[in-house]
Amino acid sequence: MSVPEQEITRDAVINLREVTADTVWKITRLKVKPEQEQFVADNAFSIAQAYFEPKAWFRAIYADEMPVGFVMLYDDPDKPEYYLWRYMIDARYQRMGFGLQAMRLLIDYVRTRPAATALLTSYVPGEGNPSPFYARLGFVETGEVDDDENVMRLALEYDER
Repeated sequence: MSVPEQEITRDAVINLREVTADTVWKITRLKVKPEQEQFVADNAFSIAQAYFEPKAWFRAIYADEMPVGFVMLYDDPDKPEYYLWRYMIDARYQRMGFGLQAMRLLIDYVRTRPAATALLTSYVPGEGNPSPFYARLGFVETGEVDDDENVMRLALEYDER
């Protein structure tokens, strides 16, 4: 059984919502393109992991009323660097601008966190990895490698958008 497709347009309102008992099935059914599967964990696995990590903060990404993606943050208010742990947009909704909008919402959220100075993320090297996407948002390579993944960093100084 798959999530029924609705007509979603590029001007849909993007927001981050809690995953609930009523929505978890739809969120776990979201999938990236087959060639992207090596770069991101399955949403069901991520949600299960989050329930055993007190510092996990996770949300479904919605375009209007349709779930289109998932994001998970390691949210430790005792450290100034926050960590984007998981991020995905369903294959059907990629290249519509939703990912960029959702990341901006996440970055805005992190800016509200205590003493936040940076948002880190990492990616598996390889053809089709998401580093160009992160670079468009201002993330830069740190030169660090963590668990065979390249680390990128976004400084969170105030901007006047």
